Amino acid sequence: MKTILFSILAAAGVFATVSCASSTEANGESATAESAQTGGSYTNITAGNFQKTVNEQEAIVIDVRTPMETAEGVIEGCDMMIDFKSSNFGTEIAKLDKSKAYVIYCRSGGRSASASQYMIDNGFKKVYNLEGGITGWTGNVVKP
Repeated sequence: MKTILFSILAAAGVFATVSCASSTEANGESATAESAQTGGSYTNITAGNFQKTVNEQEAIVIDVRTPMETAEGVIEGCDMMIDFKSSNFGTEIAKLDKSKAYVIYCRSGGRSASASQYMIDNGFKKVYNLEGGITGWTGNVVKP
């Protein structure tokens, strides 16, 4: 019984590791602001590369957290808030200029990754996801 349980857990661990590694590589997780946007994927950036990416790409910064979350504070320089969980998310994204660059963030990086991929899937070319979201942010947070 222990052997079967161990085998199942080991297989799950291998699958999780391979899946994470594949998605990390596909999403360019170690990419910097100088990396070229490729194909159908957004680029992950670190908090350390955030300002450099915003400046170099003249990027618009979008917080995709809920209004209750954004009321607690946003990253200084945030240009707009579009709640990823709201029913009008797609409508609001459709209003944006697809030729511009965007840096997307949320609380920890999950919703912003989904929002970033949604944007790529809908014709945006320069989309950057802040790894770790506002939780991993070390800069200024201000009231909206």
